[in-house]
Amino acid sequence: MREIVLINITGEDRPGLTAAVTGILAQGEVNILDIGQAVIHDTLSFGILVEIPGTPAGSSVLKDLLFTLYGLDQQVRFTPVSEEEYRQWVSGQGKPRHIVTLLTRKVTAEQLQRVSSITAKYGLNIDRIDRLSGRRPLDMPDERGKGCIELSVRGEPADPNAMRADFLSVAQQLNVDIAFQRDTVFRRNRRLAVFDMDSTLIEAEVIDELAKEAGVGEQVSAITERAMRGELDFRASFKERLALLKGLPESVLAKVGAGLQLTEGAEVLFTELKRLGYKTAILSGGFTYFAHQLQQRLGIDYVFANELQILDGRLTGVAMEPIVDAQRKADLLAELAEREGLRLEQTIAVGDGANDLPMLGLAGLGVAFRAKPLVKQSAKQAISTLGLDGILYLLGYRDREGGEA
Repeated sequence: MREIVLINITGEDRPGLTAAVTGILAQGEVNILDIGQAVIHDTLSFGILVEIPGTPAGSSVLKDLLFTLYGLDQQVRFTPVSEEEYRQWVSGQGKPRHIVTLLTRKVTAEQLQRVSSITAKYGLNIDRIDRLSGRRPLDMPDERGKGCIELSVRGEPADPNAMRADFLSVAQQLNVDIAFQRDTVFRRNRRLAVFDMDSTLIEAEVIDELAKEAGVGEQVSAITERAMRGELDFRASFKERLALLKGLPESVLAKVGAGLQLTEGAEVLFTELKRLGYKTAILSGGFTYFAHQLQQRLGIDYVFANELQILDGRLTGVAMEPIVDAQRKADLLAELAEREGLRLEQTIAVGDGANDLPMLGLAGLGVAFRAKPLVKQSAKQAISTLGLDGILYLLGYRDREGGEA
């Protein structure tokens, strides 16, 4: 009579162990029903669920395995599984799968405890836990650290909105980002990434920097802040701010452009996206003059932004159509996806302001990056603790898969 047995092996990892174990199982004509292996700090945890036939060849498998593993200084435990238990396990394979990603400067036990408690609270079972970030030196300053833990969970949350609210609450309390996304074939098969520019790819709002040079910095910054929070219509506020720049010398553009700083992680992110075959684009309510500078620096494929009208060497303060506003960004995302022969599920959109929400909602992966509270609450995903390269973790990317991530 056949037996179903769960074999758990632990001990120091060593080459050839898997071959030795499966070699014994092969001699017993054993069928493998499930298998999984993890190595943490050179310590192996190896599990195999097997079906052992009721034949002479199968009768000595467990005894031979025990003897061999003892000689290899491994601990082994055999757990019988009834056919009813196995049938119940098989019936669960149709349940939805999701990925919970924890991003932080330094992973703590409290962060993982709070996140795993929330998944349990809403009826999700954790199937696998992986570290995507690289090994962290003990003396690394927290502000330079990057930590990412990925949990593969099974099931459908009992109350998705309440679970999201709980995740946001923990994120604010513990300075951690928590992403929750369905695990689909598209997650690691996205091929187009579009970005807002100001306060996303660069650490400034260019129109505010121009306004400082024009002597209207505080006035324009106040309007910008309200527009980014979604309190003002973007088109109207853009025209109002641009009008205040009338008469600004064209020479100021080069001065402001020279002082713009890339956001943390931007160069790493674009290097890896290019290596992985992505097309990239800037979809910005800012200005093409500065967007083209970034295009050259980061190797970006497409640029769509607003044109500054200049006459006799000075800004006219007039907005040139078409203005890249919230709806225009979403439309451009759809157009680029179609041009590249992609489904929207294969796209990524990243931005920080209220005018980015339509494209964040349309993309397969919409990421609010260091965003205003309204945007963070409304977007599918949010990153505030790490740099732009943290987006790679949401794709399931591991640090060891590239030069740096």
